[in-house]
Amino acid sequence: MSKPVIAVIGSAMMDLTAYSRVIPEPGQTIVGDLFTTGFGGKGANQAAMAALCGAKVHFIGGIGSDLFGDSILENFEKLGIDSVGIQRSNTPTGVAHIWVNREGENRIIVIPGSNHEIEISKAISSLNEIENLSVVIAQCEIKQQVTLAVFTAAKVRGAITILNPAPFEPLSEELLAICDWLIPNETEFKSLTDAQPYEDANLTGFRSGKCSIITLGAQGAVLISTDGSITRVPAPKVSVVDTTGAGDAFVGSFAYGLAHGMNPETALRLGISVASMSVSKKGAQSSYPTQAEIAMLS
Repeated sequence: MSKPVIAVIGSAMMDLTAYSRVIPEPGQTIVGDLFTTGFGGKGANQAAMAALCGAKVHFIGGIGSDLFGDSILENFEKLGIDSVGIQRSNTPTGVAHIWVNREGENRIIVIPGSNHEIEISKAISSLNEIENLSVVIAQCEIKQQVTLAVFTAAKVRGAITILNPAPFEPLSEELLAICDWLIPNETEFKSLTDAQPYEDANLTGFRSGKCSIITLGAQGAVLISTDGSITRVPAPKVSVVDTTGAGDAFVGSFAYGLAHGMNPETALRLGISVASMSVSKKGAQSSYPTQAEIAMLS
C-alpha cells in the first residue's frame, strides 16, 4: 500500500528550552537545571510526527538563510520530509523560548521571524505540485491569509483540511468555513466559545455540521462529529516529563490516521496514544516515538 500524502503549511522554528524546578516569578532570577536546543515550530512538529507515522509529508513554510534554517532543512531530509515548498528569506528563522518546570508544564514565547515571510502565490504553487494529496494541516504561527489561501486551493484538490488554532488568535469566518477539522485544546476552545469543554452541554452546537476535536491533555480528547454526537476518549496514565509538542504529536498522528483511511475515532485514539508517549521525554520532536514504537500501538 502506498504511503498517504500529507501537506503541512506552517511554522518551522528552533526551540530554545530551559528546564527548572519552578518557573521564575516576575523580577525573580533563579538557577535552572538544563538548557537544550531542538527542532520545533508547530508546523514542523506536526510534519515530523506524520512522517514518523509513515506518511509522505510535504512541508510548505518559511525559514531564514541562517544556521538555524540550514539545520531545519537537514532535519527534514533525515525525516524524509519533502522541503521543496520551503521559502528562504533574509529574516531570521523563527525561534521559541520555552520554560519547563519539574511537573513538565511549559510556558512558551514564539518569535515568528521568517515564518511570517511566506508568499501566498509560491505556497499555492507548491501545494498544487503535490500528487495524490489527502490531507493539509495548518496552525496559527503563520499569517492567517496564507492558511486561508492554501486551504482554498486544497479544497479544490479534494483534500481534507485540518486547522490547529494555536497559538490562539481570532479566526475569520472564511477560514472556519473551509476547515473540515478544527482541533483546539481546552484553552483555545475557551477562547473560541467562552466555555469549558468538560461538560457535553458546552459542546452542543459547536461548529454545527462540522467535525472538531478538543484535546484535553491528561484527560484525553473529545470528538464532535458532523451530526453533533460527542465521544470522549481518555488518555492513559503516564509519567510526565515535558508536555512541549504533545499537542502537535496528536495532530500529526491523527492526520496520518485519517489519510491512512482510519475512521475518526480510531485516528483519535492513535493520536492520544502517540501524544501520551511523547510527554515521557524532554523536548518536542526529540520526544516523539519512532515508527517502530508507533507500529506497536496497532
